[in-house]
Amino acid sequence: MTTEIQTKLNRLGEFLDRHQLDGVLLNHRANFAWITGGKDNYIPGNSQNGVASILATRNERICVTTSIEAPRYATEELAGTGIRVEGYPWYDAAAAKAKLKELIAGRRIAADVSDSGDWDHYGAGLVKLPGDFVQLRWQLTPAEIERYKEGGRRTAAAIERAARAMRYNSSEFEIAGILDYEIWQAGLVPVVTLVAADQRVEQYRHPIATNTRVQRYAMLVSCASLGGLISNVTRFASFVPLSDDLKRKQQAVANVDAAVNLQTRPGKTLGDMFKIIEKAYADNGFPGEYANHHQGGSTGYAGREAFANPTNSLRVLENQAYAWNPSIAGVKSEDTMLVTSGGIEMITAPGAEWPKVKGHCAAGDLDRADILVR
Repeated sequence: MTTEIQTKLNRLGEFLDRHQLDGVLLNHRANFAWITGGKDNYIPGNSQNGVASILATRNERICVTTSIEAPRYATEELAGTGIRVEGYPWYDAAAAKAKLKELIAGRRIAADVSDSGDWDHYGAGLVKLPGDFVQLRWQLTPAEIERYKEGGRRTAAAIERAARAMRYNSSEFEIAGILDYEIWQAGLVPVVTLVAADQRVEQYRHPIATNTRVQRYAMLVSCASLGGLISNVTRFASFVPLSDDLKRKQQAVANVDAAVNLQTRPGKTLGDMFKIIEKAYADNGFPGEYANHHQGGSTGYAGREAFANPTNSLRVLENQAYAWNPSIAGVKSEDTMLVTSGGIEMITAPGAEWPKVKGHCAAGDLDRADILVR
C-alpha cells in the first residue's frame, strides 16, 4: 500500500473515531478520487455523483458498482490499487440493495449521497457523511503534490496553446472548442470552461461561451483535472493593441493578485485573506471591486474547497493548494499555487514565452500573466 493511501487511511481512522463510525461510503467524484489516489468514477460529466462507490474503513477499500462498470474498474481504473471490485446486476435494484447490505454487515457507515439510483442510503440506515470530511482532502501528500504540479504545468501550457490558436472573428463556441481540445489532448479532464469576447469580458465574471465573435480580445478560463486535482487558470489574448485603460486595470489586478498570493501563509484564516484582498483593491484605486465576483480560495479535489469571505475562520494549511482570482471589469488574474513551508509555488505559472506583468505590493513583487497581444 502506498504511503499516500496509508496516510489517507490514517486520517480516515481519526475521522471515524471522532464521529463514532465504522466506515464511509464515498460516491462523490472528489471523494472517490481522494480515497483512490486519483482515480475517477464519472460517466456523465455534469454530475458530482459517480457510477461507482468506495466503501472505506480503517484498513479496507471496496468498490461497489454495477455489472456495466465492474469489469472496467477491475481491469483498468482500479487495477493495481488493491481495491476489490464488487458488482451487481445493473437492472436489479433488489440485488443492489442485497449486495450493499452484505458488504456493510450492520456496521455504522456514513454516505456522501442519499440516493445513488440503486439504493436509498439514508433510508436504509446509513447516516449522512459529516461535513468536515472534506477537510481530510485539503493537506496534500507528497505524491499528490507531484501529480498536482504535473497537472498544473499541463493546464497552463494547454490554455496558452489555445489562446495562441484562436483566430480573429472566431466565436466563443469555437474558442471553447479549441480550449477543450487542448485540455483533453494534454490528458486532462475539463471541469469548467469559460470564454468571453470583447464587451462580454467587461460585463460578466462567469461567462459561458456564446456565439459572440471576437473582434478585440478574449478571456479563456479552464479548470482542468489530473488525478482528481483541479488546476484553475485564466489567460487573455488580444488582436489589437491594449488601451491605456486596459493596461491600467491589468496592472491593478496584478497588484491585487500579488498581494493575496504572497501573503497566503499557514495559520492565516480565510477571513484574514479577505481583508488583504479588500485593502489591495482600495490601495490600487478600485475600492469595493471585490463585491462583483468571488475572489477564490483553497482548491484541490474541488474547483474551490473553501472561499475567502469576511467571516470564514478556516485556516490556511501547509501543503494546501490555493487559486485566487481577483478581477476588475475587463481583466482578471488567476493561477493555482501551493502553500509550502518556504513560501508559495505557482504550479500554473505562465510559460516562458507568455508575456508577464509584475505585480507590486508591500509583501514583494510577483510575475503574473499579462494579456497576450497577437
